This record gives sequence, structure tokens and C-alpha cells, in this order.
Amino acid sequence: MRILMISDVYFPRINGVSTSIQTFKEELESLGHHVVLIAPEYPQIPQDSDPDPSIFRIPSRQVIFDPEDRMMRMKDILALTEVLRAEQFDLIHVHTPFVAHYAGRKLARALDLPLALTYHTLFEEYFYHYIPFLPRTLLKGVARYFSRTQCNDAAAIVAPSTIIVDVLQKYGVSQPIEIVPTGIRCERFQHGDGQRFRQQFNIDDDRKVLLNVSRVAFEKNIGLLLEMVNKVRQEVPEVCLVIAGEGPAKKSYIKQAAQLGLDGHIRFVGYLDRSSALIDCYSSADYFVFSSVTETQGLVLLEAMAAGTPVVSVAAMGTKDILEDCAAAQIVDNDAEQFARTVIALLRSDDQQLKLACKASAAKWDSTFLAEKLAAFYANILDGSAAQQKQAFGSANSLDEPEPARES
Repeated sequence: MRILMISDVYFPRINGVSTSIQTFKEELESLGHHVVLIAPEYPQIPQDSDPDPSIFRIPSRQVIFDPEDRMMRMKDILALTEVLRAEQFDLIHVHTPFVAHYAGRKLARALDLPLALTYHTLFEEYFYHYIPFLPRTLLKGVARYFSRTQCNDAAAIVAPSTIIVDVLQKYGVSQPIEIVPTGIRCERFQHGDGQRFRQQFNIDDDRKVLLNVSRVAFEKNIGLLLEMVNKVRQEVPEVCLVIAGEGPAKKSYIKQAAQLGLDGHIRFVGYLDRSSALIDCYSSADYFVFSSVTETQGLVLLEAMAAGTPVVSVAAMGTKDILEDCAAAQIVDNDAEQFARTVIALLRSDDQQLKLACKASAAKWDSTFLAEKLAAFYANILDGSAAQQKQAFGSANSLDEPEPARES
């Protein structure tokens, strides 16, 4: 198959959507499919860098409420219409609901292609962090309306977890929904050097390290982890929480850590290279801790387990699919006191069973298998599109006239 993906975010912008797109793109290509991506240009990309011919980088500008992200220019995407027509794609897959969605819809109509989308982000749960001057109920209503209308624009929807299917159906989405989580290549995370990471950030070998890898944003609920560590250090004085990531809430969380007197117990290490430093980081930790209650999946949980680092996490929204019945994880409530008690008990007992179960648990989420599932999802869309076309031209076919070819 020949697939055109469109997204408002991609590397060097680091988040779960970028990771999902890259993983599926690589795996689909390894299965013999042709995948082209439309994504924004970023200032971090050197002008003299060697461009990837399978990625169209679109001129973009900064987003007012979110300086990490970029807004593509619609006219520059649509200017590619004839170039894309020559590629003879089978379908378009949109990954984000902003310019990418509306450009994808226009291109789908212009090229006579079916449109699929992945619902990566539960926007109703965090719009109010970025537009705090509007009522939360109003923002939730707006998010639900746009989610419903955009999903019903598509021929079918990918949901990364079971809970998202339920959410979208409650919104009134009537189009078919398929659960296709993003997988991981476990071997990429199994050769980290935890001691090298500790030396780089001056963390003694005998310290107990808790790790959180995520965008440092309010919806990630990192404040709960700071409160938890403040309680843990009373019983385990050598504890250190490493927070890997960047985001708009970082200054607020640094301030909260200072108010709690956590100097020496917290390391904000920023974004780490996914091919080297991040893998070392995962390997350096005794436990991976996670508190977000808005995830549609939670890839970092799988990455930690693949690296052999057991997980202590709140199980909410999409993370339930990963955490429930997982032998490598301890589920806790969204409560700092209970979270701390669990972590203290684990640090004291050094539970080897959790650690032994890690790699087996992560292996269930193999990226090649899930890419095959996505390819089957595409094939079903194309089969449905062909059936609709056959029905539309049924009278001509019954007279043995040639079926009109799809414009490509």
C-alpha cells in the first residue's frame, strides 16, 4: 500500500504522537509499504541538514499558547496536491486535529482517497490548562464537538486504547473504530548504561532513583510525584526523582520542588536523545513512576519495562490497557500518601519479581505485530471504499461496462 500521513507534530518535537508516527512509519516500510509524511518545519532543524525524501516539511509559525509546537501553512500543503496525486496513494492517515486534519480532508476530496485518523489525545482533559480564562465546562464541550465532527469526517478511526473507544462513542462518533496501540521495539531499550547516566548527572551509585519521562505539562500531574517524593524521603533519605522532559509547566514544578525543600532530591534533566541518553536514563532507575490521568496509551511505561525498569503508576484512561494484569507494574491511586507508601515498600524490599517480569511484559506490545494490525485496518478501509464504489456504479457493471477508475 501507499500511505500519506499528515501531522501537526513530528520530531524534533518530542512527544508520544511523534514517537507513534515514527514507529508505525518505520515498521510499515519494513513490511513493504510506502509511507510519506507531511509535517511542520522546525527552527531546530539545521538548514543544511540532509532532508528525508519521504517527509514533506511545511513552513510553519509558532503557536501562541504552546511555544513548543508549530502551525503549518495550509496553502503550502495544498500546493502539493499535484505532486501527491502523482504518488498514487491508497489512503490518507491524519494524526492530529489542527491544520493537519483540515488539510487531510481537503486532500482526500481532491485526490478521491479515503481518510483515516488516529485519536491520539484526549483534549477535553487539558484545554483548560492552556486557556484558563474560559470556563472548563465550555472548553470540554468545544473539545467534544470538534472530536465528534472530525472523527465522523473519517472513513474509520484508530484508537490507541480501549477507553478511547468508549469516550468517542459517548461523544457520538458513528464511524468504525479500531484499537491499534503503538508498539515498541524492545531491543532498542535493552542495552542502556545506567551507570554512565548517573555519572553524567552526578547521582551516586547507592542512591535510589525514581524516574519519570514525559512532557513537563500540567496535565501530566507531575505535582503528585513531587508530593510523593517529599514523603518518601522521610523514610528513604537517599531517594532521587529524575524528571526527563520539557514543557510549559517546568518553572511551576521547579518552584513547587523548592517550596517542598526537595533540593538534592530532584533532577530536571530536560529532553534526552532517544537513541542514547534516554536509554541510559531508563536503565539508571530503580523504578519508573507515572501519575498522568489523561493518557490515551502511555508509551513510556512500555519503554521503561523494555529497559528492565519496573513501573509504579496510576492506572487511568489509556494506561489501564498496559497496567492491568501486568506483572511488571504496581498500580497506585491518584494519591500522594498511598503512592509514597507503595514506593517505600518497593525500595526497601527490592522486589526482583517485578524486575524479572519487565521484558516479558513489554514484549506483548511488539511494534511489528501492531504495524501488521494497522495495515489490516487500512486494507479494511480500502475494501469498504471499493464496495461503495461498486455499489455506486452497479448499473454500469451489470452491463459489463468498465468500472470507472479512481482518480489517482
